[in-house]
Amino acid sequence: MRLTKSLAAVGLGALVGYVAAKQFNEHQNLSPEKALKVAKEAFKRQGPISGSWIHMKTEEISLDDLPYTVYRGGVSRSIDGTTKQFEFYIDSVTGTIIEVSEVS
Repeated sequence: MRLTKSLAAVGLGALVGYVAAKQFNEHQNLSPEKALKVAKEAFKRQGPISGSWIHMKTEEISLDDLPYTVYRGGVSRSIDGTTKQFEFYIDSVTGTIIEVSEVS
């Protein structure tokens, strides 16, 4: 009887640990490096990029009355022989690019 209870306790502990770790990982912010990598991959679909940067701290912004925790970054691209700068906001949890604007 003791062995059965011990095995049941170990199994339950493992299950609780797995669920807790999964919940923790799902709600954790992306690292700024990972967010920049995601953004660069998205920009590269439109053509090559020549430079990039990202702020290492998150910012709180509101777009269309919805709050977001984001990283702000930018990329440089050569378009028709001219270097153009683009700034972007990327969601720090999902990695979704929320806004892109050309810097003049």
